[in-house]
Amino acid sequence: MCDVTPASLPPILLVLGDEELLATRAVSDAVARARAVDPDVDVREYQAGSLAVGEIDEMLSPSLFGGRRVLVLRSGQDTRKDLSAALLAYAKNPDPDVQLVVLHLGGAKGKAFADGLRSAGATVVPAGKLKGHRERVAFVRDEIRRHGGKCAEDAAEALIAAVGNDLRELAAACSQLVADTDGRIDAETVARYYRGRVEVTGFTVADATMVGDVPGALEALRWALHVGVDPVPIADALADGVRTVARVASAGRGSAYQLASSLGMPAWKIERAQRQGRGWTPEGLVAAMRAAAECNAAVKGGADDRAYALERAVFSVAAARQGGAR
Repeated sequence: MCDVTPASLPPILLVLGDEELLATRAVSDAVARARAVDPDVDVREYQAGSLAVGEIDEMLSPSLFGGRRVLVLRSGQDTRKDLSAALLAYAKNPDPDVQLVVLHLGGAKGKAFADGLRSAGATVVPAGKLKGHRERVAFVRDEIRRHGGKCAEDAAEALIAAVGNDLRELAAACSQLVADTDGRIDAETVARYYRGRVEVTGFTVADATMVGDVPGALEALRWALHVGVDPVPIADALADGVRTVARVASAGRGSAYQLASSLGMPAWKIERAQRQGRGWTPEGLVAAMRAAAECNAAVKGGADDRAYALERAVFSVAAARQGGAR
């Protein structure tokens, strides 16, 4: 990022769409670019629905100590009319040392606010869900190129067939493939790799379980087992999901970027854990950790039916969350 200059940082960035990976990546890229200009940039995050108009002046006014700031406003579609009016007024004459990053789902809710930011000159970063198979194929090929590799179209097709349509899973698979090969990815490479290393799909099971989506978790689990995923990494992914949410929850409030160094985790993982942690209580997490530990013991201890042990863990963790709902 040696070519990044203060003038190249857009003062208003509108991340528009409901694809979690693309939105998270847009924020991370914005922060990284700002840090390339000023390593000590002050990064702050706000939720639009809980931000009062009175906080706008402090949020956007020049800092007494100087330096750059990146202000991330999440759930921009929840912005109230008075707050929207204040932000749109600011957008007409933004502070050059402040970068305002607004995340907006892109639907009908709050559309006037998004349209107003666009009209005011905001730089728009599309983050909508990919609409069809061809777009996902293009995404996979772009991801491989992003990591310095090359990918044939049939290889992208094969990877989607092996991993599924979740962009986060596909991005992780692309990164891993390039790291573990010479970067030239063809269909044979994908077939060879995924005969023994499709454990990345275990995180799909864990993510669905942690938010209480039992049908989604079971569907992902049964698909993974059907295509030959070993039960051990699935059990590990489930245990890691519970531990991560527990660690992030115990760290208290704060932005992902503030907690990243103290927890030793990337910001995107903390953000995901914060979202997944909503609705959990400490007692529920203790019960979930117990269920994950029992699952690990059964799967790694050679249980007669390891698939059943995994299914039972999905139900037990989801029940722990429901029992601790608030």
